[in-house]
Amino acid sequence: MKVVLSTLNAKFIHTSLALRCLKAYSGERFDIDIAEYTIKDPAMNIVSDIFSRRPDVVGFSCYIWNIEETITVINMLRKIMPEVKIVLGGPEVSYDTDYWMDRVQEVDFIVVGEGEETFHHLLTEIEGDGKYHMVFGIAYRKLREELPEVVITPPRPKLNLNELPSPHRFKEDLPHLASRVVYFETSRGCPFSCQFCLSSIEVGVRYFDMERTKADILYLIDSGAKLIKFVDRTFNIKRDYALEIFRFLIENHRGCVFQFEITADIMRPEVLDYLAEHAPPGIFRFEIGVQSTNDPTNEAVQRRQNWSKLVRTVTKVKESGKIDQHLDLIAGLPLENYETFRGTFNDVFALRPEELQLGFLKMLRGTGLRRDAAKWGYIYMDRSPYEMLGNDLMPFADIVRIKRVEDVLEKYWNAHRMDHTLLYLVDRVFPSPFDFFQLFGDFWERKGWQKIGHQLEDLFSRLWMFLVELSDERTETDGGTAARLDKEVAFGLMKYDYFLNHNYKPRKTWWDFTMDKAEWSGHMRRLAERPGEVSEEFAALGLGERELQKHAVLEKLPFDLAAYLSTGAVRKERHTLLAVLYAVEATGGKPKPRPFMLSAEAESEAFSL
Repeated sequence: MKVVLSTLNAKFIHTSLALRCLKAYSGERFDIDIAEYTIKDPAMNIVSDIFSRRPDVVGFSCYIWNIEETITVINMLRKIMPEVKIVLGGPEVSYDTDYWMDRVQEVDFIVVGEGEETFHHLLTEIEGDGKYHMVFGIAYRKLREELPEVVITPPRPKLNLNELPSPHRFKEDLPHLASRVVYFETSRGCPFSCQFCLSSIEVGVRYFDMERTKADILYLIDSGAKLIKFVDRTFNIKRDYALEIFRFLIENHRGCVFQFEITADIMRPEVLDYLAEHAPPGIFRFEIGVQSTNDPTNEAVQRRQNWSKLVRTVTKVKESGKIDQHLDLIAGLPLENYETFRGTFNDVFALRPEELQLGFLKMLRGTGLRRDAAKWGYIYMDRSPYEMLGNDLMPFADIVRIKRVEDVLEKYWNAHRMDHTLLYLVDRVFPSPFDFFQLFGDFWERKGWQKIGHQLEDLFSRLWMFLVELSDERTETDGGTAARLDKEVAFGLMKYDYFLNHNYKPRKTWWDFTMDKAEWSGHMRRLAERPGEVSEEFAALGLGERELQKHAVLEKLPFDLAAYLSTGAVRKERHTLLAVLYAVEATGGKPKPRPFMLSAEAESEAFSL
């Protein structure tokens, strides 16, 4: 019996752990192909490929990001392959199963919950006697008086994870390990009861055998994996277990990067100390779900969170300089209005995470929050992704405004295109980080920029347009926040950030370059003849004037940039000659811009020819 296991991933680089778990469990008994696509692939292409494999059974792994596209594929498959058995599984169809069986009439079976043993048993019955009532954990259609009736069997007991075969040993995966994300689980379940999350439904945490886990990770690393994402809902719930895995990865990483979902407020100090001392920079990434800092909100969704301990963890990790942190927020939780969410955003941004993910509440099937939607006055999308459209405290108008914050936050802070500029603005110019992103997002929308694309230069010029216009408006009205904007400092920092955003010498700038050729040549000559005036590091490069002209950009700034970067002081009595070098030495790695600064008294002739 030919079986095709399929899913539509959100992106090409993603891989489906679920499909590999199913194949690992049943692949010795049945002829199973894994066929992965993306939600952007044309349905006709997907259907044509599945059809070409001539399956007897097709199984789809369903999630909120792919269910609608998957249904389109199923409708087409049924028309061209009327005899094929179609099976659904995954978190999206494991709840409200009657609804899915009614809505998607082309589906024969739904596997509910953990699928390895259930799917294997179902395949044996499809191939054999068809005693589907004996298969625990499925929904199926039974003919009764010539009319189909949906039958849902009792749930299956939880699996013993140590009896499951490894899903990471397929030879066909080896050529793609370096270019795709590998998803890995060391446990199943979650100890918490957050009412917006599906993980809260399963009580308790089960672990895979430690030695098997290590062997699989080592196999993946040796086979070329570059990014492994652990899907454990709370990786650090057991200190000793997490510490042993961390230690193993540090000793065997070989350049592979590992991402974990951790609960920051339960991270033990000794684990943090160990990571700060031993973790190589860049091999670990932490994803931390903060969601809200509003205590009534956390209580309403049964979320326990110690904010002071979370801050301690995030701060210590950041100070170590070893691990990037991705902090998550959810807008639209109960008892959170626009102002309290503004407070949440500012609380978390103050921690300066490398990435701040601003998401919006999704009323997932099976969650307590969806069941209690009426209690909080929620309205939400009927179809996936079930995003909330408003509630008693946060109307749709507020949701729309916060989405503008999300848009510019992604483009500017999370992309790290101009960190120096943004920190100047949020710390010194605007009342708070949220206010900056909100005002800029509103401006972006008014200009219609959300409807068009952008290059790097556009992002800089659009921010400058916003700052100039807002500053002029606030100055005219006297007393507005942006009246405190020092345009010379903001402009200089934006130029600096722009130069740092290139690995090779930029061919153009987003501003009008005003230095004439004679002055530019004079500065290049001086830098070549007297490099020691810049720094010993600059002099050690031994660059001649021709090399400088080829590899360097120059700009004059009307304040002491080095002093600002080191102390935060804005000193306009000294100016800066900024030189940024690109690809001046063959390092074997990716070239990086190297800035050098020469300062002089503002009234002196130091920069003149």
